[in-house]
Amino acid sequence: MDRIEITTFAQAEPGAFDAAVARLSPAAALQAREVYGAIAAAAGRGLRRLQIGAGGRRIGVAQVLGRGGLWLCSRGPVFAPDLCEDTRRRALRALARALPGLLIVTPETPVAGPGMVPLITARHQALWDLTPEEAALRVGLQGKWRNRLAAAERSGLRVRVEPTADWLIAAEAQQRQDRGYRALPPGFVAAWAQRDPGSVLVLSAGTAAAPRQAGVMVLRAGAGASYHLGWSGPEGRAAGAHNLLLWQAALRLRAQGVRCFDLGDINSEAGAGLMRFKLGTGAAVQALGATVWVLPGRG
Repeated sequence: MDRIEITTFAQAEPGAFDAAVARLSPAAALQAREVYGAIAAAAGRGLRRLQIGAGGRRIGVAQVLGRGGLWLCSRGPVFAPDLCEDTRRRALRALARALPGLLIVTPETPVAGPGMVPLITARHQALWDLTPEEAALRVGLQGKWRNRLAAAERSGLRVRVEPTADWLIAAEAQQRQDRGYRALPPGFVAAWAQRDPGSVLVLSAGTAAAPRQAGVMVLRAGAGASYHLGWSGPEGRAAGAHNLLLWQAALRLRAQGVRCFDLGDINSEAGAGLMRFKLGTGAAVQALGATVWVLPGRG
């Protein structure tokens, strides 16, 4: 059994950590990316980027954010795909030993056993594989979803890439207040775009008379992308604008080399209708690991 070693990641140049993440998992979640950590650090969080090694090779990397002695590794660490659960568990415990405080982790895949104290049950994400050809992607849409898309395409709606996101952020904020759900603060998007220009995709759907009936925003990192927010007005909802926007976003992302489109959480409190909408794309359900408090140790 190889000894697990935790070392500070040697950031030789900007992008080196992202390159290491991409070698392990090209479509890793946004929370594992340099820009996410930089935004958190600018907001006053502690930031550590660590390398996990065993047997003379890198088996993982971790970006952890800290505050008041509590460290969080969300959607990570990013591990090599060939690691067994026992090795990942031992790596998490070694990571806890290396940090001056408590470590909370929400791993991409389940990890349980000695030293893993469950805090929140596992959540589920809708992940849309964009590697098939466009025709195959369309065939993969569920029937009702595809029919709704076809109706939106016939309705006269036009999709365009928006140069700014302020209008969409404001509209979604009002929608969020009306429906009572939470999201990242509006400043997060501006900070992301500033640090990674060109990685924010904003699309609108509308007509000449009403050009902004609906909109979506997607954040891209490497071969992965995440649905960040969306909004539809009454006209947009009636016309199926969101089906059209999500489909067009997927095609644009695919053309840019994105392999996995993360449509977000599909747990029951988000609403059955939203879950059906996301899964109607043909997206697969991936269970994340439970959020755990990792106890330092060697077993």
